[in-house]
Amino acid sequence: MKILKPTETNTKGILIEYDAGHISPNDNKEIIREMKEMDKKGDFIMYAVLQKYDTPNKNGRIYGERILKRETENYKKLIEQGRALGELNHPETSLVDLERTSHRITECWWDGKILMGKVELLTSEAFRTTGQITCMGDIAANLLLHGVVLGISSRGVGSLKKTGEHNEVQDDFEMVCFDLVSSPSTPGAYLFQEEGDREKYSESIDSDEPTMDSKTADLMKKFNSFLGK
Repeated sequence: MKILKPTETNTKGILIEYDAGHISPNDNKEIIREMKEMDKKGDFIMYAVLQKYDTPNKNGRIYGERILKRETENYKKLIEQGRALGELNHPETSLVDLERTSHRITECWWDGKILMGKVELLTSEAFRTTGQITCMGDIAANLLLHGVVLGISSRGVGSLKKTGEHNEVQDDFEMVCFDLVSSPSTPGAYLFQEEGDREKYSESIDSDEPTMDSKTADLMKKFNSFLGK
C-alpha cells in the first residue's frame, strides 16, 4: 500500500501527516534536567497535541469530527492494552515495527476539537544510568537533550475526497499510530511539560514555529542559560 501525496484523492493508501507538532526541549526543562543528571530512573513523559478535527493542516487535509472521534475510541483500546506505540521516523508501511519503536501514548483525551495526549519516551536503563544509546527511544531522548526539535505525526490508512480547497479524510480511515519525525505540520500541535502550557502558543498553519509571548520567551532564555548556551 502506497503513501498518498497531499493532493492525491479517490484512492486508498497510507495517510501520513508530516505536520502534527513539535517536541521541543525548550518546553521540557525538568525532563532535560533528568536526562543530564542520568542518575534518575523515572519515565520521560510529556504532553502533546496529537490531532484536531475540522481543522485544515498543511497537507491540505481535514479530519471530520465523527471520523476522528471514532478512531480515537479505537486507539484508546490500544492505549489500555499498552500497544499504542510509535516509531522514530515514518516508515512506508501501515504496520508498527517493534524494533523501531521510540515511544508510546499512555493517555489521550479531547479538549474541544483538540486531541491531547501523554507521550512516554521508551528509553533504556543504560541510557538513564550511563547515557549509553541502545534503542530508538534513547536516540529520541538524546536528540532532545542536544536541543533538537522533533515533530510528532499521525499515520493512518484511508482515502481522501476533494471538497472545496481541501481534501477530506473519508469514512474508511483507520488510525495506526503517532510517529516522531523531523518535519512537523498540524497547527498548534506541540509537546510540553505541563498540560496548561498549550495556551502559550498561538496556532497558525502558515508558520512552522509557534509564536511565543514575552513570558514564554523569557522562560526559554532562562532554559538556554541552564543548558549553557
